[in-house]
Amino acid sequence: MTGNNVSHAHNRSRRRFLPNLQASSLFSEALDKVVRLRISNHALRTIEHKGGIDAFLVAAKDADLSEGMRRVKRSIKKALAKTAA
Repeated sequence: MTGNNVSHAHNRSRRRFLPNLQASSLFSEALDKVVRLRISNHALRTIEHKGGIDAFLVAAKDADLSEGMRRVKRSIKKALAKTAA
């Protein structure tokens, strides 16, 4: 998003609103390893609310995920199917 910085004298200069991205390491119980991500704080809170990276990715639509996260989702589904069988 873009907008304006507005000074006390109401001078306007253009600025950008960037997402608050953080490098994060989340543990996947299905894969039994750490998954490194660069995600926003809002997404991190959503993942924790859903019950972890495994539950979040299994419930997420493929269209909403990046290619790398789709690969992680496929490997999590394979691991969960292997433990269920």
